[in-house]
Amino acid sequence: MKELFWTDTGTTTGTGRPLVLLHGGFLDHTQWDDQVPLFSARHRVIAPDARGHGRSENATAPFRHVDDLAALLRHLKTGPAVLVGVSMGASTAVDLALEYPDLVAALVVSGAGTSEPYFTDPWTLGVWGEWTAAMSRGDLDGSVAAFLRFAAGPHRALDDVDPGVVRRLRAMATRTMSKHTADEGDPLVPVTDTWARAAGITVPLLSVRGALDSPDHLGMADRLVQTVQIGRSATLDGAAHYPDLERPEGFHGLVSGFLDGL
Repeated sequence: MKELFWTDTGTTTGTGRPLVLLHGGFLDHTQWDDQVPLFSARHRVIAPDARGHGRSENATAPFRHVDDLAALLRHLKTGPAVLVGVSMGASTAVDLALEYPDLVAALVVSGAGTSEPYFTDPWTLGVWGEWTAAMSRGDLDGSVAAFLRFAAGPHRALDDVDPGVVRRLRAMATRTMSKHTADEGDPLVPVTDTWARAAGITVPLLSVRGALDSPDHLGMADRLVQTVQIGRSATLDGAAHYPDLERPEGFHGLVSGFLDGL
């Protein structure tokens, strides 16, 4: 099973209702270091590294993150779990509700809608262009620098973000981006028709919005809440794309309140 992202590349701890923490793109399971001790007091916490991220192996053939996640949960005999995801992790959580609904009890998403994002606002398009250009020329430092602008969002400079948060994001992004080369191609197979199919998601969904996130990310999150059958949102001030890192206690409080209401 080495082709899967696996528990020995992440964290599994605690007992109780299963809670799966899914990190953002180009990050790894250590994104959840603030949250694991808090959640594991009442839950069985599973925080894996996605394929090609952190300590997980790179893909050698076409794959889907959602299939990896389903295989992991079935291997662990973890039946319907609450999924908490940020950015790419949120997209994977929504994909699991679409593709493997028997494995999902509830969803908490942040910084994403579905795994079919769209970007229209000038700030996001500019940062995205800068980031992809740096990646295409194999410029690791430039890739990481552009990526970190999402942590600040369009309303702040990176110097306005807590230096400890920036250090953690830079370390995670550097570890993962350094595993890849500009010419390796993209083996990720997309899940399709996600926006149309999201209307069929029947489990409760909470969207945690970082108030300083980009208009596109906020808009897609709001659209998802309005599309699923049982959706609501909450906002954390003073945070952008990674409210779990910038406001860990506030994030934990919102998610815990949501879990208590299930």
